[in-house]
This record gives sequence, structure tokens and C-alpha cells, in this order.
Amino acid sequence: GCNISWDTTLRIAAEIPNIIGIKEASGNLNQCVKILRDRPEGFLVISGDDALTLPLLACGGDGVISVVANAFPKEFVSMVACCLENNYIAARSINQKMADIIETIFADGSPSGVKAALEVLDLCQSHVRLPLVKVNKATFNNISSAIQMFETSKISVL
Repeated sequence: GCNISWDTTLRIAAEIPNIIGIKEASGNLNQCVKILRDRPEGFLVISGDDALTLPLLACGGDGVISVVANAFPKEFVSMVACCLENNYIAARSINQKMADIIETIFADGSPSGVKAALEVLDLCQSHVRLPLVKVNKATFNNISSAIQMFETSKISVL
């Protein structure tokens, strides 16, 4: 995709009443903070970057559209719920346990990484349609290892 600058986002939010929010996936936390700081009342800022979900929510974000939650819904939803309840100690603990999974799933891009994770978890096969391609063998093995490590970490879902 193409990034929309924070000032353009705010101008659109102020001028077009049918636009009620943004999926913020720029990867730029400073941009997110500026949008959150200056947004019109009622304008939603939703994380579209799993790795930055906790910090965006801690800065006042409203939710997430997640890729990783397709493979780990209980854990990711629990982390988000903790954030929305201002329980950042629990949210941080969950986020830290998920950090390697998040990084590994995105190593070869999305959605191929999460499809590979779903295959490792025996939930579906990792087929993707062209022009997308499956993750390479090394990444698949890394995802499998990360999932095994994650599952043995005994993450507690609140």
C-alpha cells in the first residue's frame, strides 16, 4: 500500500464525515501519535500492524485489524482486551511472549506467513494464489519452531 501522511489523514477526517477512522499500518509510531493527538472526536485509529498494536493502543488507539490473530486469536484478543482495560502489565507480558511469533510470521510477507502458521497448527493448508507464494522452507521451519517455543511458554490468557 501507500502511506497517507498524518496531516492528510487529519484533513480527510475533518472534511469528509463518512470517513470514521483509519487502519494505521505505516509502521511509524510517531505518525500514529500525531493522528491520535489531533484527530477529530469520534475518529477511530485502528492498528493494522501487529507488532505495533500494543504501543498504538497505549497511546490511545481504538482496536486492531490483525493478521496474527488468525492463528492465535485467544492470545491476541486477550492482549488487546488488557490494553483497552488499561491493564498494560498483563498486555505487555502477552505481547512479549508473542513477539517472536509476530516477527517470524511476517518474515516472508503476509498472508503467506500466517497461512504457514495455520498449517503448522493443523488448521488449514498454506495454499495461496498467485501472485502470492508460500513461505520458503527455512521460514516455514522457523515458524514451526517459533510456534513450538510459544506453546511451551504457557502463556496465560486472561
